[in-house]
Amino acid sequence: MTQIPPFKLPADSPMMSDNFLFGVATASFQIEGAADSRLPCIWDTFCATAGKIADGSDGSVACDHVRLWRDDVDLIDNLGVDAYRLSVSWGRVMHADGSVNRDGMSFYIDLLDELNHRGIKPFVTLYHWDLPQYLEDKGGWLNRDTAHAFAHYVRAVAQAFGDRVYAYSTLNEPFCSAFLGYETGIHAPGHQSRAMGRSAAHHLLLGHGLAMAELRQLAPKALAGIVLNFGPAYPQSDCEADTRAAQLAHEYFNLWYLQPLMEGRYPDIMEALASDERPPIEDGDMAIISAPLDYLGINYYTRNVYRAGGDLGFEEVRIEGVPRTAMGWEIVPAALTDLLVSLNRAFTLPPIFITENGAAEDDKLVDGAVHDPMRLEYLQTHLLAVDTAIRDGVDIRGYFAWSLMDNFEWAEGYNKRFGLVYVDYQSQARVLKSSAQAYRGLMTQKRASLTK
Repeated sequence: MTQIPPFKLPADSPMMSDNFLFGVATASFQIEGAADSRLPCIWDTFCATAGKIADGSDGSVACDHVRLWRDDVDLIDNLGVDAYRLSVSWGRVMHADGSVNRDGMSFYIDLLDELNHRGIKPFVTLYHWDLPQYLEDKGGWLNRDTAHAFAHYVRAVAQAFGDRVYAYSTLNEPFCSAFLGYETGIHAPGHQSRAMGRSAAHHLLLGHGLAMAELRQLAPKALAGIVLNFGPAYPQSDCEADTRAAQLAHEYFNLWYLQPLMEGRYPDIMEALASDERPPIEDGDMAIISAPLDYLGINYYTRNVYRAGGDLGFEEVRIEGVPRTAMGWEIVPAALTDLLVSLNRAFTLPPIFITENGAAEDDKLVDGAVHDPMRLEYLQTHLLAVDTAIRDGVDIRGYFAWSLMDNFEWAEGYNKRFGLVYVDYQSQARVLKSSAQAYRGLMTQKRASLTK
């Protein structure tokens, strides 16, 4: 096997210090399988709807992680990372009547115990898009009651997990749940309405705030926060109209989720919405939503470019002739630095973890090995972008590569591979890609530098 050189960071990088965490991340529906031992969720229904998933697949088996979790913990341990970010399947640990599914809860407890035994810090996401279908049948995130049902579920999880969790995040990427799921219909449950998208977003954020109160009470030793995804908005040109368009897009797609958390209000673009498209805010909601965070998780993959146009004043533009991932996403590591520095200047942020960063590549298994040169370059340049942001004053405490292994990539099915580890879905064999070897090499270098 060809020796892959490790990712490189400057010798004096704060990321090479003992208190900076490196990890890998996954999500329950994308890897677990074992669909027969949990309640159906909105993604099961979406997958069963013709034309919704690019390859017609579903998550019923995925990476068979529920059966193979011990092997997967071996993989994580082998990489030498400090932390593992996973998510809990709501429908695996709770029955529809609100009681606990003990078998499902035991699965996660055993997993957490093994991670802790190996010194791998568990970062637990409580909602990564897999809403139980019975709640969607009652309106899903359009129904305010779902926020309270979420808090009830979080209470049960926090009680069962005890002190096993290093850090909780209430939600992963509420933008995707609300905008892609309720506004454009690209993701489950497939609704297509601006009013629905904004309503779902508000109830998701309300659920976050209610869940934070549960975590404060029942998991006081764990960090508690939320994970937001950001697509930094750039103008197509320097003209005033395009600059304004980029700002409006930034408010609509990015600040819509951050500003309520930081300042207890929605961004100014809300005034451009029709009255029936605005979120259904009730007295006290914004105080609940803006509860203090121990950390903010930031997911970054690419930037977006805008020009003036559209009914809200912006429309996206595709730039030609630039490097892109297999998802078609532009590769712009400098935009990650710009994002982190600009957010840090605009808000009084809590400490930050980069909770997802990675790239899809058309990986092929050749003679028992998978070489992924684009991903190697992507991760290397983005690690350096994080280092630059820290040097520019941003308090960043950790970095998680997405993903530990190839998995069910939502509406793309199994067509797109984001993993550091290649998965043969027929045999469920796992093969470390070149990027996994480079990441492991960085971890080895870090440990060596700390023992000098």
